[in-house]
Amino acid sequence: MCSRCWQRQPQRPFVQGEHLAERLEHPPAWLDEFVDQVAEVYSPGRACNVLTVLGRLLINEHPNHPQALLDRARRPGRSLGPLARSLEAFFTERGLAMPTDHAEKLAAGRRMRRIEAVTAALRPAVASFAESLLIARARARRAGTLPRSDRTIDVALATLRDLALFLNHERGKQDWSTVDVGDIEEFLNLQPNNRPRRLTVLRQFFRFARTRRLVLIDPTRGLAHTTQKGFRGRTLTIAQQRVAFRRWTTDTTVHPHEALVGILALLHGASSRELQLLRCDTIDQRECTIRLDGRPHPVPLDPASWAVLTRCLAHRQSQRTRNSHVIVTTVTKTGREPASAAYLSHVLDACGLAPRTVCSTRLVDLVNTMDPKLVAVAFGMDPEAAMIYLADYVDPIRLPNS
Repeated sequence: MCSRCWQRQPQRPFVQGEHLAERLEHPPAWLDEFVDQVAEVYSPGRACNVLTVLGRLLINEHPNHPQALLDRARRPGRSLGPLARSLEAFFTERGLAMPTDHAEKLAAGRRMRRIEAVTAALRPAVASFAESLLIARARARRAGTLPRSDRTIDVALATLRDLALFLNHERGKQDWSTVDVGDIEEFLNLQPNNRPRRLTVLRQFFRFARTRRLVLIDPTRGLAHTTQKGFRGRTLTIAQQRVAFRRWTTDTTVHPHEALVGILALLHGASSRELQLLRCDTIDQRECTIRLDGRPHPVPLDPASWAVLTRCLAHRQSQRTRNSHVIVTTVTKTGREPASAAYLSHVLDACGLAPRTVCSTRLVDLVNTMDPKLVAVAFGMDPEAAMIYLADYVDPIRLPNS
């Protein structure tokens, strides 16, 4: 067998696993199962590289307990490495080790970068506020209430970073006590669509600053979240919807993930979060239905949507993954976690659309042609949330003939 054929030989990982077990004085009981899993999710060459690194860790003088082995397999930096990711999924699935704190370390690094971007004079207050958010989250976890997620804390610190840079470059202020209502109002006007979220964060921060005697007067007091209520996002015209529908149902060159996200958002109003958590065990092959996270009832699929879903499942099967989610990327195919929110938000970039725009188009159409309460029940939404998409325009043909 030539070298090129040997590199592609599917039996290579199993042969290397047998040689590794022969070299070890006391091979672990889980080694054969791990070799089977690595050979299933990786190519032969990549699987052999993973087993080579594993052999170096098992042969040295350190303890080979699963938890200790997982800690030693971790790479320094933002990525665990293929071996550590495979070991973490393998050990946690069988209850042999606890998950690593990799996600917590990445979140801590993001928080530190946002704090360090603040000017030196304003940085201590932001650092203290970040610490108070972490303490409140730990208290909420102990109490069993809803704790803040890492993304919520990241958004809050990013807002304070932007405010600090605005005060430094635009207002020439280096002290939080000199901030007034005009500064806050001007900062909120930079991004009118993000005004409610930014104002909520600023109110939390200045309440914290008052308790620490950093400011005497809260400059956010009396500011309104928004002067205009209702939906103000973008929607697609009928012509744009038809072009997108033909692209996602007839063009075989379109990536299966793009077609699935686009068609389910266009026809069924599925959000990126719902599609991110969609798993294979929530698909009913007989009834042609799926269960989306947060919706009380199964969602029946039309023939076009079912064909797109079938194509996406075939693409998933070609990846040889054990991940239970429908949308599996090259990063998540060796683990159990869903695709990242960033991947879902950019999956429609090839057609120049955003998933939120496509989903909002469907919601606006349903709310304005049906009873908003029925839409809220079907989508698992609050009635007030559905009313946001209700326009203040009434079609003349719906008015009674005077």
